[in-house]
Amino acid sequence: MISKGSPWYEYAVQTRPAPGRPEGAVDRMEWGTCPGAGPGAEVLGRSLRGRRVLELGCGQGQNAAHLAERHHAQVTAVDLVDLQIQHARERYGEVPGLTLLACDAMRFLQHTETVFDIVYSVFGAVGLVDPRPLLAAIARRLRPHGLLGFSVPHPGRPGAGATSGPQPRHGTIRLPDGSRHPVARWELSVADWRRALPRSGMRTVTVRELGHPGRTHPTALLVIARRN
Repeated sequence: MISKGSPWYEYAVQTRPAPGRPEGAVDRMEWGTCPGAGPGAEVLGRSLRGRRVLELGCGQGQNAAHLAERHHAQVTAVDLVDLQIQHARERYGEVPGLTLLACDAMRFLQHTETVFDIVYSVFGAVGLVDPRPLLAAIARRLRPHGLLGFSVPHPGRPGAGATSGPQPRHGTIRLPDGSRHPVARWELSVADWRRALPRSGMRTVTVRELGHPGRTHPTALLVIARRN
């Protein structure tokens, strides 16, 4: 688990939801940095009812709860920060079909025996873990022709630089209190994602750039792939 003092733990502390009754699921799944802009859950498939879905890096569980409650999927959502899972259970613990687990993404993929129809990550484990072993581990837990969807920070956004080798780019994240903390990210170019996926037994279906209306530079990449 992530220890106190890490930027991800501090982010969980600073974004803790206000105490109150458990919340219902949000109205929309978000992939980018601008709520309401870009696609929603439809990119995961026309019908998600009964589908076995895995989220890697679920944060406080908004997207996972949406898929379970509004689309009737069977969703397992994992996050490395146990405080985030605590928050997610406080908000969405009563949503039918939703399982929330505090677990490292790679460890979960290596030990689960479940085969999933869909795996997805929204600014989660994909991009924060070496993509070579992570994509291979995802492919092993996807059914044939199963779908992987993930959004990551756009490597071409101002101040960023794509990485193509085994080493991550060292950058920073800004927390709600304004403080900045160092983090390591694998920010591959579109071409490098397209090369990395086939090496893991998957093929790219679409790559979309997401951003804010009226802004010049996209802020996120949304990649959809399928296992061969």
